[in-house]
Parts: sequence; structure tokens; C-alpha cells
Amino acid sequence: MPTTLQVFEETFPIAGSFTISRGSRTEIHVVVVEITANGRRGRGECVPYAHYGESLASVRQQIEKMADMIDGGGTRAELNRVMAPGAARNALDCALFDLEAKTSGRRVWELAELAGLPPPPDLITAYTLSLGSPADMGAAAKNARDRALLKLKLGGGEEDLDRVRAVHDGAPQARLIVDANEAWSPEMVRPYSEALADLGVELIEQPLPSGQDDMLAEFSHPVPICADESCHVSADLDALVGRYDMINIKLDKSGGLTEAMIMVETARRLGFGIMVGCMLGTSLAMAPAILPASLADFVDLDGPLLLASDREGALAYRGSHVSAPEADLWG
Repeated sequence: MPTTLQVFEETFPIAGSFTISRGSRTEIHVVVVEITANGRRGRGECVPYAHYGESLASVRQQIEKMADMIDGGGTRAELNRVMAPGAARNALDCALFDLEAKTSGRRVWELAELAGLPPPPDLITAYTLSLGSPADMGAAAKNARDRALLKLKLGGGEEDLDRVRAVHDGAPQARLIVDANEAWSPEMVRPYSEALADLGVELIEQPLPSGQDDMLAEFSHPVPICADESCHVSADLDALVGRYDMINIKLDKSGGLTEAMIMVETARRLGFGIMVGCMLGTSLAMAPAILPASLADFVDLDGPLLLASDREGALAYRGSHVSAPEADLWG
């Protein structure tokens, strides 16, 4: 029986809007891959990201080019050799993991490739507060004050410290991490990180543009600094030693779970802390990321919490806690 590959585009509305330093949006567009063989179906979801030169059309084209390879029994290892990392490879890689799990009757973490990985425990995920005025972010913090860990989107302007103070006041019991999305200038990094340390911030994510972050090696970090846009795959990590304290692993950057697990191992060997994050996606996109997240220091898999609606069979979120996916959803 042949192996078939199908590609779908889907749209999900965001609850309100989502704003970072690069812009705002009110809905997400995702690409879903379904691979069917012997009556079993594996699925994977990805989010094309324009900042990395991706679009719905380009990602779909990359996926469809792999149809013959998939029909011929192509493996995840082969995909990682012939495809560049990114959203397209992620959807295929995760769909093949899901298909193997459903074909074998085992959960993904029981497969030979992931031998030794325990069932994922309940995890505490960050909850993201969209970029806004200090007053608006303070109000959003009050509405999210029951969340254990808040992630603040910052914009690179003079109001960034006021934004953090407002959130701290609005949710004084919450732990805080911040994400500048490459929006800071070099002269901001030292004074702002010192001020954020005084406010109890535990992590600063990607303050400077990728490729313009050499100065991070020039001083000790009062708050750990995490690479996001500067870090896509395991081959990137050697060059980040001395500049960053942590890396943010996202499956849409790494090109799937296969490379993400390699990144976990490489990061630990090089002494990096680990954050596992996401693009804005549904529970189908978050589910594979639960596996590396179970080994991470920080988890940021709140994409479905920011949507007006999720897909059927969604992950179970209880406050700040997220559980491993049910097999019907993925894996």
C-alpha cells in the first residue's frame, strides 16, 4: 500500500491581537502535513515565519517536493540530510514520528530513537504578555496574575523598564522573563540588564539582532541571556559560547524534533541552559515540543493559550501547567 502525503493550510484567530517589536497580528496561518501508510496517519504542524524568509507557499512547495521520498520510505534521517532546517522539515519530521508511534502502538517517547526518555511530566509553561504600553501590560499582568511564569514582549524603547515595573506590580507573585526580539541597541544591554536584575527578571531573550551580538561576550550577565534568533540548529551553538547563557529551541527553527533532541544534548555538553519555545501555533505544534521541554530549564509552549480557539483533541492546560499529548492528537 503506498504512503501518501497531504498538505493543508489552516487559519486560527488569536484572542485579541499579538504584538512584538516587529509587528502585530490577529490570526495565525499554519501548515499541516498528514502522512498515511497502512491505514495509519501521522500529523505534523508548522508555522511559516516571514522573518526567516518563509511563506505558506514556499513551505508548502518544500513539503510537496518530498512526496516521492516519503512514498519511497524516506526516513527522518534522510529528511535531515536533504532538507534545510525550518518549518517545512519540522512538519514532515513530526508527522513521521507520529506515524511511527501509531504504527507501532507505542508512544513517541517509547520509540528506539528516544530510548531512555521518560513519559513527559506536567510542565509549567510561560504565559506571554503582548507588547503594549506600560499601563496596558500592567493591566494584562493583573488578568494573568494566577500564572506562575510570565514572559513579557519588549520593544526596545525607553518604556521597556516601565513595562517590566508595571507587570511586576500587576502580578507581584509571578516569575518574570523578557523577550526583546532583537530590538535593543548595544548601549541598552548593560544598564537594562542590571535594572531588570533588580526587578527579579530571570531571563533576557535575544536582546540584540542576530549577527550583531558579539558585545555580549564583553561583560558578565547579571541576568542570563538566551539566544533565540541567533540559534537555529546544533551547529550554531559553538559560536554562541561566551555570549549567551541559554538557547531557545523551537521546532520550527530546528526543522523538527529530530534536530531538537540533538540540540538538547549539544547544549548540555557545552554548558548552556535550555529553553523550549514555540511560534504561535495550535496544540498539534506544541505536542512534539513537549519532549525536549521535559528536559528544559524554561518552557514557553503557550501558543494555544493565546488563540481564540484550538483544534480538537487539544493539549490539557491547567493554569500554568501543560500535560503530555494524548495519542489521538500526536505521538
